[in-house]
Parts: sequence; C-alpha cells; structure tokens
Amino acid sequence: MRSVVIIGGGAAGCFCAAELSSLHPDWSITVLEAGPRLMAKLAVTGGGRCNITNTFEGVQSLAEVYPRGDKLMRKALGRFGWEDCLRWFEARGVKFTVQPDHCVFPSSQDAMQIVRTLERAMRDGGVKVLCNSKVEAVGADLSVISTGAKRSGEISPLIRPSAIVLTTGGGTASLLAGTGIELIPDVPSLFTLKVADAGLRSLMGTVVDNVTLGLAGTRFRSRGTLLLTDWGVSGPATLRLSSYAARYLAENGYRGTLLVNWIGVGEAGARALLDGQSKSNKDKMIANCHPSMLSDRLWRLLVSRSGIRPDCRWAELGSKGMARLINVLISDTYEIIGRARFKEEFVTCGGVSLNEIRPDTLESRRIPGLYFAGEVLDVDAVTGGFNLQAAWSTAWTVAHAISQNLQ
Repeated sequence: MRSVVIIGGGAAGCFCAAELSSLHPDWSITVLEAGPRLMAKLAVTGGGRCNITNTFEGVQSLAEVYPRGDKLMRKALGRFGWEDCLRWFEARGVKFTVQPDHCVFPSSQDAMQIVRTLERAMRDGGVKVLCNSKVEAVGADLSVISTGAKRSGEISPLIRPSAIVLTTGGGTASLLAGTGIELIPDVPSLFTLKVADAGLRSLMGTVVDNVTLGLAGTRFRSRGTLLLTDWGVSGPATLRLSSYAARYLAENGYRGTLLVNWIGVGEAGARALLDGQSKSNKDKMIANCHPSMLSDRLWRLLVSRSGIRPDCRWAELGSKGMARLINVLISDTYEIIGRARFKEEFVTCGGVSLNEIRPDTLESRRIPGLYFAGEVLDVDAVTGGFNLQAAWSTAWTVAHAISQNLQ
C-alpha cells in the first residue's frame, strides 16, 4: 500500500490530503501538525471570514499580485484556478459571494466553514491526523523523524513513506538541513509602515482612494486605497507596496523615504485639477477649498506642507505657489521609521527556492518523492485572496503529481 506523509496541517497541507485521499482512499495518508489543532491560521484569515480566493478580474499580469513566483503560479492556476477552487468547495456544500473588489468569501462569512469542510473531506478519505507532532528532520533518503509521533506511540518516530509533502510555511531550514536544498531566507511580506511625521499621524482614520505609493530611489510602486493610522500608513496600497518591496525593506532595516501621490495622476493632471479649483474659487482661501477626493483635514495639512499661508486666496497663489502645491500633491515625502504588524500578518516571502523544484509537479529536483506546496515555496502574494489560491493550486498540483507518479 502506498503511504504519504504531509508535514504541516495548514490550508495547503489539509487540501492536499483531502484531494489525494479522494483520488486514492485505499492509500495511507498521514498529516503531521506541530500545533495543537489544524488550520489555525485559516480559521482567522480574512478577519475570520476567509477570503478564500479572488476572481483575478482586472489583473493584467500575475506579477502584479504574485511579486515572487508569478511564472510558477501561471502553471499552477492553469491546472487549478479560482473557478476550480469554488467548484471543489461547492461540491461539498459551500456557497460563495463575490465582493465588488473581486475578493471571494463563503456566503456564511465564516472561515470555520472552510476548516470544517476540509476536516470532513479528510475524515471521509480516511486521512490520519496527528497534532502536536513536531517533525525534527526530513532526510535525503525520504525519511521523516517526528518527536510528537514518538510520544504518541501511534506511528514510529522514523517514517519512510512513499512520498513526503512539505507544507509547513516559513521556518523550514532546520527540517531540510543536510539535504542541500536551497532556501531563500524568510522575511515578512505584508505589513504596514510607521512614519515619523506627527501631522500625518494626527489624521488617523482618514481614507484616500486611488493613491500611488513608492519608495524613493527604487522602482517599487503600488496603487490603491490608503488608510492613515496613529502610527503611519496602512490600507491596500501600503500592503501592496510592502509585498513588492518586502526584501528591500528588510535589508534596509525598514527605513526609507515614502513617496505619496495623493491624487494618482501626473503633473499635467494635477495642474488641471488645481487650475479648476482656482478659477472657481478666486476670492476664497485655498485652505477652505479642496479637491473632492481629499478630506478637509488632509487638504489643510498638504497646503501647510506646501508652505502656503493659511489665509492665502487662490487669486494670490502665483506660479511658484502653484508649483509647490502640485509637488506636494503628486510627490509628497515621509520618513519611514519601521514596520508595524498587519492584523493578519502571517505571510512571508522566502522558502524553498523555485530552482529546486520541478514546476509541473512541485517535486524536489534533488530528492525524488519530496514535494512542496503552499507558503513553504518562495511564492507569495498581495492581500486579496491570492495567497490562499496559491495554497489550493499548489496543493492540488502536488496531489495529482503524487497520484500519477506512485501509480
């Protein structure tokens, strides 16, 4: 009888176990989870609602949403995409709703429904689950040493299955020590930014749409909604920038200069906008007449940062004042003094180098029979359901590759 050990009981590991057991209910499939319960992170993702995937509508290039691993994901999504994911769960009784931002959630708005669905699928397939079973090492001879399994007495502490699937997420260096497999160091890839400017932080709760962010001296840019907080900046635009620039920011101690284009247009667009404001409000004070996309409080801060007097009227602005105001609108700068945790921060970039795996099967090039799925790979995405879709797609790929290879 074929035996498969899956190390890591998160989204990717449990989905792989469920799919593989449906293909081969007569095989011995075991999930080893170091923690006390399965899918602890999945249970709280999306604020407990589970942003299970995304329709990818409006995504022109996968590199926009997968800063690392876009080529691998193109193959994986071709085999098992977001629509396949929904069909898989719908066949097991889950219904879904698609939000205007193209994020997909279960209609129940309950992440535990997804957890229970996967648990039931594994149970129906006869998958053995061992929690509190920490794996110490994976050997080049396709062996697994698990101290938790030894304590439980349920299986031998030394296991040599037909195949191993590693789905542990970050922190895999110790497991693969001695195998020669190249690992890219893990660093956080979704986080908010702390800024030094007290004036900006005083606008906590302000939301601005269609903002463009960047890092001075780099090509890293993002666009989206910006949320101002009491520590700095958050929101989708910030999280995207942190994902794109994850390794750069880590290497620079989370310091740098944040570039903010508050209105998301170039100099010509900004000039046209302000010319319109000026013509319509010649005798009014600039601080009292703001573009509709900016709040009153934010506009007053930007006017002050432009060096314009609070009582200056539009008719008095002049060309130099106009140039300063345009510059602040499209190229404002703030000192980044660190990173702050995102409330759902457990995504990292790094992991098993993609040079180490066969892209069609996600099998190790060095150790036949060893496969990788989910965040353990050097694949990660921006927020919006793309990381979970990577888990489903890579886990499905591995399940079917093992099915074909072991038959």
